[in-house]
Amino acid sequence: MSHINQSTVKKITAPHIRARKGGSPIIALTAYDYPSARLVDEAGFDFILVGDSLAQTVLGYDSTLPVTLDEMIAATRAVRRGVSRALIVGDMPFGSYSGRSERAVRAAVRFVKEGGAEAVKMEGGARVAHIVKAIVEAEVPVMGHIGLTPQSLLRMGGYRVQGKSLEAARELIEDALALERAGAFAVVLEGIPSEISRLITARLAIPTIGIGAGTGCDGQILVFTDLIGLTFGHLAKFVRQYADVKAVIADALKRFADDVSAGRFPADEESYHLPEGVVVEINEEQSEAMPPLGPIN
Repeated sequence: MSHINQSTVKKITAPHIRARKGGSPIIALTAYDYPSARLVDEAGFDFILVGDSLAQTVLGYDSTLPVTLDEMIAATRAVRRGVSRALIVGDMPFGSYSGRSERAVRAAVRFVKEGGAEAVKMEGGARVAHIVKAIVEAEVPVMGHIGLTPQSLLRMGGYRVQGKSLEAARELIEDALALERAGAFAVVLEGIPSEISRLITARLAIPTIGIGAGTGCDGQILVFTDLIGLTFGHLAKFVRQYADVKAVIADALKRFADDVSAGRFPADEESYHLPEGVVVEINEEQSEAMPPLGPIN
C-alpha cells in the first residue's frame, strides 16, 4: 500500500484512489450540476462520478443510451465549478468508445480539456481493455465498470443481476483482471453477487467500488437523486434512501402557490420601498402630470 496520508490530502487524484486499496472505504456519489457537486464535495466524498445516469435523473430519458458526449461534457463543466477536493470522473456515454481506439481517446481527452474531468469511466471488461490501455497511454486515468452495465441494456435484455452462474462469475473475474492489466486505477462492480465481488476485490491490486455488489468492495457509490429521494419510478434493491427531498420540494411548491393565490406573498417586508421623501416628490409630479378630468355627462 502507498504511504500517502489521506487525512492531509487537499485534492484527491486517481493515484490517491488507487492507494486506498485495502484501506479506509472509498466514498463516492454521482453529481450532475454545480449545487449537487458542491454539496457532495463539501461533505468530504472522495470522488464524484458525472454519471451517464444524467440521462434518466436529469434529462428524463428512459435509459442511459440517448445521452450525448456534448451533454456529458456540459454537465462535467458544471460539476467542475462546484468541486475543490473530490476527484471528478466523467462517464463515457454510449457510443463514444465503440469502434476504433482513436475515437475513444478523443472523447476522453475532451472530457479533460473541455469538461475539467480528472479521469473517465468506461463500461465493459476484456472487450474494451485495449481501449482502456489507449486512453491511459494518452495520459487520462480510467476507471472500469463491469457487471450490470446499463449501456448494455439491449444486449442483456434489461437490468439484470450479473455473474450468477459459475461461467458468468469466471468471466467477471477475468474482465476485472483485464481492466487492471490495461491500466485502470479502479473498477466499479455493479449488480453482482456479494460473493463474487469479494473474490474480485481479493484478486485485484486496484480498488473496487460497489453499487449493488455487497459489502466486500473497497468503496461504495450511489446515484445522488436515489440517495436523497428525488427519483421518479422504481428504486433498485441496493438503494438506501437517506432523505425524502421530493416530498420536501412538493410541499414547498404547494405552500408558495397557496400563498400567492391568497395574497400572502410577497409580504411588505419582502418588498423594496423608496425613501419617504422620494415618494412624496413622485406623487406630486405624477399628480401635476395627470390631465384634468372632463365634465361628467
